[in-house]
Amino acid sequence: MTDFAVWAPLPKLVRLDVDGTVHDMTAGDDGWWRAGVDCAADARYGFLLDDDPAVLPDPRSPRQPDGVHERSQLWDPADARWTDQQWRGRSIEGAVIYELHTGTFTAAGTFDAAIDKLDYLVDLGVDFVELMPVNAFNGTHGWGYDGVLWYAVHEPYGGPDGLVRLIDACHARGLGVLIDVVFNHLGPSGNYLPQFGPYLSSVSNTWGESLNLAGPDADEVRRYIIDCALRWMRDFHADGLRLDAVHALVDNTAIHILEEMAAETDSLSTELGRPLSLIAESDLNDPRLITPRDHGGYGLTAQWDDDIHHAIHTAVSGERQGYYADFGSMSALATTLRNGYFHAGTYSSFRHRRHGRPLDKSLIPATRLMAYTCTHDQVGNRAVGDRPSQNLDHGQLAIKAALALGSPYTAMLFMGEEWASSRPFQFFSSHPEPELARATADGRKAEFADHGWDAAKIPDPQDPETFLRSKLDWAEVSDSEHARMLGFYRDLIALRHSEPAMADPWLTHLTVDYDEEQRWIIMRRGPIAIACNLGTEDVDVPAAGEPVLGWGGIAAETDTTRLAGHSVAVLRTT
Repeated sequence: MTDFAVWAPLPKLVRLDVDGTVHDMTAGDDGWWRAGVDCAADARYGFLLDDDPAVLPDPRSPRQPDGVHERSQLWDPADARWTDQQWRGRSIEGAVIYELHTGTFTAAGTFDAAIDKLDYLVDLGVDFVELMPVNAFNGTHGWGYDGVLWYAVHEPYGGPDGLVRLIDACHARGLGVLIDVVFNHLGPSGNYLPQFGPYLSSVSNTWGESLNLAGPDADEVRRYIIDCALRWMRDFHADGLRLDAVHALVDNTAIHILEEMAAETDSLSTELGRPLSLIAESDLNDPRLITPRDHGGYGLTAQWDDDIHHAIHTAVSGERQGYYADFGSMSALATTLRNGYFHAGTYSSFRHRRHGRPLDKSLIPATRLMAYTCTHDQVGNRAVGDRPSQNLDHGQLAIKAALALGSPYTAMLFMGEEWASSRPFQFFSSHPEPELARATADGRKAEFADHGWDAAKIPDPQDPETFLRSKLDWAEVSDSEHARMLGFYRDLIALRHSEPAMADPWLTHLTVDYDEEQRWIIMRRGPIAIACNLGTEDVDVPAAGEPVLGWGGIAAETDTTRLAGHSVAVLRTT
């Protein structure tokens, strides 16, 4: 006997369809409908609401083998074949995380194909793999942020069994796994939740209608979200989650859903006996997210820090458009490295208001913030999806790597960054509905046309070539220049793991010196000095010692080190 249940307080009648046979369901006072049915372990099923003949998938569907519009399929996590019983997990704080998109990481674009690259990641030295969203979304390929059945795994990647194999293989190699999840909106195709209950609020955000987190019947909606989060970590053995755009979660209750999720994640961590992490993507510069709950915060493990990205990228590249406008100086770079946030109660010209709040550096270690020079957003949301490697020389790329990986922050790479991949990462989709496909393409062109881009140069997200162009070219890894960059990243990560001073998480111990005119900067971490020349001319920087690692022309003097243009020296000082 299999027990079926669905929360559906809106319809007057709910019936269960199992492999084409319709069964009555019993309504409870709590809005849940239940039925017990003898059926196969892999039965296809769905729900009939009132007199509508359409069979709808389960909002908590464990599997969608035929796409998000069709029947769900039973899948029992207890039947999964795990071999990771010895895995005890690891903390993300101070780790190196590798973000990847399953569909473009390999030519095949599957979980099983990704397994073939795990030994490469181990050799690189990373600690965690972070998967862009793997929940079920309409179409064959896309970024995954338009998911509509959050409990199910995207079938073209390999479905739930494929995800089990990938995570199991990661754990066998000592790699933790993080999964990117989206709880702030639902995709435009296949969202049947409003027919079951009041899942959505009247508030909307950039990407669609927001979830009902504080209105009538919000308790079950919050339970839907939190249970989904826990499912990835309990049933699929994920070591944590990246929470997409938490600033779009509109919750004015006394206990914010992020605080509630963090508390339940900590409880699950205790139950499982391994660390579990929640990483927020937020542009609020609000330290409450990562402040411990016993100090009045939400208690999340870490957050993405776009200020660090912006400060590094603009100083190196010279770009100043849009939200980069306040960055670009050596002063802004130094301020951000020292303090975690650049905007900390200061005026933001992009927002036309004050933004952010200072970080309490005596309470919150730097490892609760994440530093990176590339992410799927910071590449894919550019007009043509161009990477820094397509616009900067390798010396500039080395500087960016040294500042991010040499910092006290938890570090993250975006797939292919480490060998200066020449492939773009563009925005792509595969909506089957012609009207939605056209609207997506037209909207993308209009968005960037407003910023002065020629609409004809904006890739059509629906064109299959846009997706194919975004796949990594692994043949580049063995090319001499790409291999040299890969070696530099590998050495930086090795130094980060082996040098005791590089494990110090406290910003109060970090020293940063710079020269605005000559465009050099020195980041000092105990006996390790990371000196970078962002300019094109040779400079003498006030740091001396034994060269540990470097890029470009370096000449050690008694009290100084001469750096060629666009070069890096990692020194062990006396």
